[in-house]
Amino acid sequence: MSKQKKHSEGSQEKKGGKKAIAICIVVVILLAILLFLLLNKEPARNVVVNEDNVEEVIENREFVPPGSYEVTMNYNWNFASGTAASDNAYVKNAESNKNPVYFDVIRKDTDETIYKSPILTVGSHLNNITLDSDLPTGVYDCIVTYHLLDEKDESFDTVSLNLTINIGQ
Repeated sequence: MSKQKKHSEGSQEKKGGKKAIAICIVVVILLAILLFLLLNKEPARNVVVNEDNVEEVIENREFVPPGSYEVTMNYNWNFASGTAASDNAYVKNAESNKNPVYFDVIRKDTDETIYKSPILTVGSHLNNITLDSDLPTGVYDCIVTYHLLDEKDESFDTVSLNLTINIGQ
């Protein structure tokens, strides 16, 4: 009886070992499929990042392009008038970035481009910005879109953020 018991236990151990191997294979296959799906997912485009969704955008971003960009700017620009230079607008192409950039400021309500920046090389910054459009007194919700440039100064990716412009406030 003891031989039969040992044989039965050995058979169960073999079955248990086979189950463990099968489970490992299934897990490896599932991980491979998941990795494939994550790596082949297209990056989100035209996502406007603001204070309310910045964490969600960072969490959901599966792809970081080689020309990723660290945004260094303030999000509320004040102007004494529509033709005056801003007393606080600041934009910098941080030293940690690898690409030159330029940016456009567009009014949300009219889609009018009210400012086009020059190209900012890595480490350079702009302040005392004067808008290209003479806006009347008011508060304007805008989008600032950064264009990352390649070695030929051609845009290959963008990042957009909310911006508030205060004229005469």
